[in-house]
Amino acid sequence: MNFTIVIPLYNEAENVENLINEIYSVFKVYKPIEYEIILVNDASNDNTPEILNSLEKKYQNLKTINNKKNVGQSFSLINGIKSSKFNTIVTLDGDCQNNPADIPKLLKKYNSDNDIGLVGGLRLKRKDTIIKKISSKIANKVRKIILNDKCDDTGCSLKVFDKKIFIKLPEFEGLHRFMPALFNGYGCKTFFIPVDHRARLFGKSNYGTFGRLYRGIIDMIRVLKILKNLNND
Repeated sequence: MNFTIVIPLYNEAENVENLINEIYSVFKVYKPIEYEIILVNDASNDNTPEILNSLEKKYQNLKTINNKKNVGQSFSLINGIKSSKFNTIVTLDGDCQNNPADIPKLLKKYNSDNDIGLVGGLRLKRKDTIIKKISSKIANKVRKIILNDKCDDTGCSLKVFDKKIFIKLPEFEGLHRFMPALFNGYGCKTFFIPVDHRARLFGKSNYGTFGRLYRGIIDMIRVLKILKNLNND
């Protein structure tokens, strides 16, 4: 089993080392596997770069990418995935709210069916603020009705998917929230599994909540057009 873990980071200096240690603890008992970790620093202005430099020296299969400017979560993922050496991609947030212990069960499901292009996590018991939970629930419901992607939680960053399909997708900020619909559009099955979700212990959410609303509507229209064009081909 070979895979690449891609983690976008913006001002996660207090979280990233704990997260990486957790990942290595999870996979030290799984053999034979070969994996790499790609940490994408999205122009952090705390001491994230220094910590990443230390981690890169400590672990041979870990590398970092430093964005020259802040480009957002989707383009950070795109940068990391394009640099990956394996076709199976695992993504998760750098804030330690996703539990690395859930990665093996997503990988197991992904590898069990050649027709599955993406397996995503479902945060059934979210440890977030009430505002964040309500806004996410509304966005997921509207998106699910309009795009019919059969996913209750596209915002969960914990996903396993096929790199070959991903690099076919159009690049835009917000892409990570529409991957189930787009993978379906490219003829891939998707599957979703309940996963753990933990409270953020350090730092704050860096990629916005209600500020995504307008952009999310524009992106949804964009995705509808993409899906329509795929169906007409």
